[in-house]
Amino acid sequence: MSRRPDGALERDIMEVLWRSDEPLTPGEVLERLDVDLAYTTVMTVLGRLHEKGRALREQRGRAFAYTAAVSESELAGVQMNAVLASTTDREGALGGFIGGLSRRDRAALRRLLGGTE
Repeated sequence: MSRRPDGALERDIMEVLWRSDEPLTPGEVLERLDVDLAYTTVMTVLGRLHEKGRALREQRGRAFAYTAAVSESELAGVQMNAVLASTTDREGALGGFIGGLSRRDRAALRRLLGGTE
């Protein structure tokens, strides 16, 4: 059995929540995932996402039903800030990040920062 990269299952579950128009129980999330997992694994990950503030939950019968508490772009921003906060060379990290951006992404960043294209 191959091991998934760190955070991959959380990401897959968030994608299921983002695509749903209604709150989902762990069983409903499991049905929509294209992987072979135990119900308890999905339930545990959803609980962790709730603890991290990334998913909201409401009681539905004996289970909780979950919705995304953050958008995909909000989560990406949080993750990018966490990586930046983890380095002592913030300017170097930003330079490396910007250097890897496409021309289109650099133009978007300039617009967001109030510069010209």
